[in-house]
Amino acid sequence: MKRTLALIAVLPLLATLNAAEAKGLKVYVSVDMEGISGVVSSEQTNSESREYAAARKWLADDVNAVIAGLLAAGATEIVVNDSHGGMRNISPDDLRPEASLISGSPKPLSMMAGIDGTFDACVFVGYHAEAGTAAATLDHTISGSSVYEIKVNGVEVPELGLNAAIAGYYGVPVIMLSGDAAACRQAGSLLGDNLVTVAVKEALSRTAAKLVPLPESRKRLQEAARDALARRDQRRPFRFDPPCRFSLTFQNSAQAEPGEMLPGVTRASARTLTFSTQDYLEGVKILRALIALALAR
Repeated sequence: MKRTLALIAVLPLLATLNAAEAKGLKVYVSVDMEGISGVVSSEQTNSESREYAAARKWLADDVNAVIAGLLAAGATEIVVNDSHGGMRNISPDDLRPEASLISGSPKPLSMMAGIDGTFDACVFVGYHAEAGTAAATLDHTISGSSVYEIKVNGVEVPELGLNAAIAGYYGVPVIMLSGDAAACRQAGSLLGDNLVTVAVKEALSRTAAKLVPLPESRKRLQEAARDALARRDQRRPFRFDPPCRFSLTFQNSAQAEPGEMLPGVTRASARTLTFSTQDYLEGVKILRALIALALAR
């Protein structure tokens, strides 16, 4: 009788474990290019440059190393979002078959297209530091030609912060980031010290860096991805509490002029536009629309 009662008590726990196992472990990977192993110049990230083909291969190798690590830690579904420039940098032929690829642009949420609440973790690969960072490889924020600074709720945020908060909007924690040392420092400062980071280079200037040898870089990326996913429960989603107050400062005053005409947008200074939203995702879409207007001038 006691054994029967004990079995009855354990059944709900077994059902819960079986349900978790059936659900699997789903990971979202957003991939930029400036922070990829070997990359130091915009000539390498420009699809029209003769140096692009080599950098495109480095990009795929970095991503595949991360995928290998995630699979070793038990990932059952991996979605990779190509997030640089025209967003067609990863050739489907070069990507490991265990992962699916989101390719091309424009697409909803841009660098975070496809993210939703079904994912268990998020990884950023090849990310860079925000505009104005000293000794950082190809530093910029969304648009190097137009954006000087972005703040949310008074906090200056790089792309990694904006995107981490999109993942957080859906309750998904960022567990790992790779890039240059400056990007890794910014990520740790903003997203928390327990974030797993992999510095694949140390910038000496905006277009020069001391590179980690490629085989060693891929080894570190694979090990970090495996460890980060294994420790995912230590990470919490990164969020901005509403109301979300956005501040967008452009490189010059002319770039702020068209956005000033939109309802709800205030021109706080010659180069700065501000607005507030209750919904963070709505705010990000307005932010990108303002940047697109500036680029259209």
